[in-house]
Amino acid sequence: MLFDILTLFPSMFEGVFSDSIIRRAVDKGLATIELHNIRDYSDDLRHKTVDDYPYGGDAGMLLKPEPLAKALNDAKVRHKAHSPCVIYLSPQGELLNQDVVNSLLECQSLILLCGRYKGVDQRIIDRYVDREVSIGDFVLSGGELPAMVLIDALVRLIPGVLGNRDSAETDSLYNGLLSHPEYTRPEVFEGMQVPPVLLSGHHANIRLWQKEQAERITKEKRPDLWARYTSSKVSDK
Repeated sequence: MLFDILTLFPSMFEGVFSDSIIRRAVDKGLATIELHNIRDYSDDLRHKTVDDYPYGGDAGMLLKPEPLAKALNDAKVRHKAHSPCVIYLSPQGELLNQDVVNSLLECQSLILLCGRYKGVDQRIIDRYVDREVSIGDFVLSGGELPAMVLIDALVRLIPGVLGNRDSAETDSLYNGLLSHPEYTRPEVFEGMQVPPVLLSGHHANIRLWQKEQAERITKEKRPDLWARYTSSKVSDK
């Protein structure tokens, strides 16, 4: 899977992408991540200016359309063989959840536009952006952190990245539920015992217990998810 990130701060990604699962995916050739500085596309060769005051008198600065258009067109040329999808990381976008992640996993190439300041000129969104994605109903300084979150969520689901595919499929939200409780050695910790069913070796009973626990936890902690999960089960009948 190809990721092309357009940002004003490429160095923000260095530590995140140099370790853990993302690094493993890159080393295996299962993911390619390219970083491009939007300032490199500025017509202002001296100051590399890419922002300006918005029309209408609002406070703050807005990313100008010209350098963004050049950066996006350049990215599209680089990935034209892979039908890239342009995503703008924005608080106005669709809320990132597992369904959105799964839908984006079908793409061969993603161009991620990281906004800054008050955002980007609306004409860029209208002309170039395929989807807007938000990681929550709060405001961040820019789209870099959401881009990292999105890439991490996608990369771990690419076949061959995780040592055990089942690990991803039993994570919270993968099937619409929160994850069941997990335990490891020792069997007794500070007087608390691992549930006996997990030590029984009876796989059918273990799976049933895990499902019941996942449903209980989802119902208690995330009634919104539980409502969505139960309604989807009804619609499937």
